[in-house]
Amino acid sequence: MSNTIAILDFGSQYSQLIARRIREAHVYCELFPWNTPAEEVLVIQPKGFILSGGPASVYEPGSPRIHPYVFRSRLPVLGICYGMQVLTHQLGGTVSISAEREYGAAQLESIAPNPILPLGSQRVWMSHGDRIESPPPGFTILGRSDNSPIAAMGDLTRGYFGLQFHPEVKHTPGGTQILRSFVIDVCQVEPTWTPESIITENITRIRQQVGQEPVISAVSGGVDSSVATALVHKAVGDQLIPVFVDTGLLRQGEVRHVQRAMQRELGLELILVDAKDQFFKALDGIVDPEQKRRLIGELFIRTFEEQARRLGSPRFLVQGTIYPDVVESSAPDRAQVSSIKTHHNVGGLPPDMKFELVEPLRYLFKDEVRAVGKELGLAEEIIWRQPFPGPGLAIRCLGEVTPTRLERLRAADAILTSELDAAGLLYTSHGPEQIHGSAQAFAVLLPVRSVGVMGDQRTYQEVIALRAVTSDDFMTADWARLPYPLLAYIANRIVNEVEGINRVVYDITSKPPATIEWE
Repeated sequence: MSNTIAILDFGSQYSQLIARRIREAHVYCELFPWNTPAEEVLVIQPKGFILSGGPASVYEPGSPRIHPYVFRSRLPVLGICYGMQVLTHQLGGTVSISAEREYGAAQLESIAPNPILPLGSQRVWMSHGDRIESPPPGFTILGRSDNSPIAAMGDLTRGYFGLQFHPEVKHTPGGTQILRSFVIDVCQVEPTWTPESIITENITRIRQQVGQEPVISAVSGGVDSSVATALVHKAVGDQLIPVFVDTGLLRQGEVRHVQRAMQRELGLELILVDAKDQFFKALDGIVDPEQKRRLIGELFIRTFEEQARRLGSPRFLVQGTIYPDVVESSAPDRAQVSSIKTHHNVGGLPPDMKFELVEPLRYLFKDEVRAVGKELGLAEEIIWRQPFPGPGLAIRCLGEVTPTRLERLRAADAILTSELDAAGLLYTSHGPEQIHGSAQAFAVLLPVRSVGVMGDQRTYQEVIALRAVTSDDFMTADWARLPYPLLAYIANRIVNEVEGINRVVYDITSKPPATIEWE
């Protein structure tokens, strides 16, 4: 692979956003922990490096450093916030603790001609305590703010740049263009990362991987597994065998919907495996979310292995793993950020599984998956379907997973989604610019009971939490501002129609600090 950018992650909460902005410029990039060995980074043949921000100070013992191979490569480098500070520190400049920390909006004055910053004033987003007192030899001051006399700097000969602010966040309106200028104008990367190129590259890769052998596809009905199945089907045709496992943890009407969609869209007849009893037995008494994920992940694979034996033991398994799954399941020792949760199709896989995975979407963000699905000709109904986690309702049923509690949750979830759909507020191809719309909406059953009054009688029943968010890529999200009358109507329906529920609450937490799912 070539024509790429390597992003070295120093622990910033915005690191994934840098990757998103680069991808938006139609340039492929990958995110690596700062301490990733050179051979693992250079294998993608980057044409430049971006150093993310991070929580450390360059003077802290053991603080992250730029590996020498970055400088030896003689490729352009862009340091953002901590990335700028560590670049300064290692190249001979001076970094100090600022007398006045700078957080939030600031005005940047660009004072010298350069290839990435337009001259003049622009609003940017600052988040730093340390600041640059003197740039390294060979660097020119490119911009300043009230509290940062060196808010931007550059060595135009070597193509090294430093920004004290965060161009990747939406609070820096011109930030996307700044990143684009660095990648395309400085690094000379061709903007060839498009849905068409993604499909072409993946078809070649899939054919090289599987040859003439049969391939099983793990179909779940969500956009990820559907697009992955369609892409592999385009590559290998009748070699693909789609299998749908009914775990008993699915949404209302899921089996019927998936069967109909696969037949209509791809002309594929699903092999349906009824494994409800096995999954309920495995989850009996389990309340820890990580244990749920691991158990479901392993049983999923065991179920497919059993099905494979009946089909002649094909060794390839298609999964709809996407980049956020990989990032959120990253091992703590490989990054400055901790593992958020174990995705069943990443960290939850058994080490002795018999399959070789085919994961054509592994390095795509959600919006890129949708773009690929559109290019493949899939219906909008599939492309814009509400995301659904692999472990299913088990991780929305907090506490013990039982058939009774799942039916309770399933009914509440169906009421929420049907009413949002009727109101035109489910996520559609119009995208997240809808003021009140939702990219993902679902119900969560809480393992707590509260006192209520129904028909003049005291009740002591469970609580449903409603969750609806807006998001482009699902790496970050904000809570959806659903109309109050609609929320009231949905809550009233749930309490009146779902036995065992007497209270409904609405989750108004963004991601970060929360994740979209509760478990």
